[in-house]
Amino acid sequence: MKSTNKIKISNTGTKKINRNIKNNKTIKFLGRKYTAIHQARELAVQFLYALEMRPEQNFDEALELFFSPSEEEDMLDKFEEAEKSNPEIKSFCENLVQEVHKNSDEIDQILLHVLTGWRPERVFSVDRAVLKIMILEACIKKTLPMKVAMAEAAKLANNFGTKDSARFVNGVLSKILDSTSQNEE
Repeated sequence: MKSTNKIKISNTGTKKINRNIKNNKTIKFLGRKYTAIHQARELAVQFLYALEMRPEQNFDEALELFFSPSEEEDMLDKFEEAEKSNPEIKSFCENLVQEVHKNSDEIDQILLHVLTGWRPERVFSVDRAVLKIMILEACIKKTLPMKVAMAEAAKLANNFGTKDSARFVNGVLSKILDSTSQNEE
């Protein structure tokens, strides 16, 4: 018997979200390895979180402010500014957050379906930002296999969320994977 709880996931438009980051170079900072795509996703999580904390702010203005140079000079800020000034990372991040913004209704529908007993707004903001990015890439645009999205989501959640964030986002993405595999049967 097939389940009646199905998620409808459309592939609207292209199959790519600007994957043209040349060589996806790995750099080391403070003992952590970073790839360009991972850096862009980290920036996207930070941007989505900041936008959620200031809902009155216009999306385009927030994006412009996010990428404008900061006046602070400590080491971490210099690293973040170097990340933001890299045109490939900036381009991927901007594209990612714009696609999340553009597809927010579809992303919210997917979240509503799998978050049984939870309203999406009750989910920790960082976890929600990570989930939105991974749902976009793995389910809507299909530029990332779900298993890879789950691993990347766990890394992002560990970096920015609570001690339980990685397990939570992994569980939500597992439910989406289960639901989509039921749709294919």
